[in-house]
Amino acid sequence: MTPQKRQDSIVDLVRRQGYASIEQLTEHFSVTPQTIRRDLNQLSEEGQLRRVHGGAGLESSTVNTAYSMRKSLNLEAKQRIATLLARHIPDHASLFINIGTSNEVIAEALLDHHALEIITNNLNVAAILQRKEDFNVIVAGGQVRSRDGGIIGEATIDFINQFKVDFGIIGISGIDEDGSLLEFDYQEVRVAQAIIHNSRQVFLAADHSKFQRNPVVRQGNLAQLDALFTDRQPSERIAELLREHDVTLHLA
Repeated sequence: MTPQKRQDSIVDLVRRQGYASIEQLTEHFSVTPQTIRRDLNQLSEEGQLRRVHGGAGLESSTVNTAYSMRKSLNLEAKQRIATLLARHIPDHASLFINIGTSNEVIAEALLDHHALEIITNNLNVAAILQRKEDFNVIVAGGQVRSRDGGIIGEATIDFINQFKVDFGIIGISGIDEDGSLLEFDYQEVRVAQAIIHNSRQVFLAADHSKFQRNPVVRQGNLAQLDALFTDRQPSERIAELLREHDVTLHLA
């Protein structure tokens, strides 16, 4: 079994049980405790599991990982995804970009474009894109979250509803096997729904770790997307849903 397959199986086992000890995992996979510790540490760093003494448990479904940690998690994968997604955005396009560390990497990847009009509720995205003199960057009003520079609230939703753009670029905290798109903050979800409803095409950027997380708030469904950009082949169930709803899968 390859390390990647073993780690995927560890995540599946912990999700079924809620917790697995190093001793149990060592016996189950016939590897050394040192190998399992390395696996658990890597999975914890990726945000897929919560490392606890003697084993691992599930990530919280109600509290997101700290922004400072999320910025560095799976950064190489996010950069590949961002580069691929940016190729599908033409010059002179209009777009929404919402909250999320993946979207901040996408903003960097868009700097080679020309004459974009961007509406965003992410102060970090605005700070990145304002460097380009030929970009028109519009920042939504509303309540600013100090932890990550996201802008949320009723004023944000009202502002977004004034526009109809070519592309809505959204991020997500988790994708359930039934196709649900999941988040931690219901206020963030309502803003994302407004972005989806006011975009002619909706692109979701999500690295592989998002397929193993279970936040508590439902944002939407894979059926609302036009394209999913990720770095690994999703499960057969997710792939089936993408085909069923004619959502294009792009693998970075």
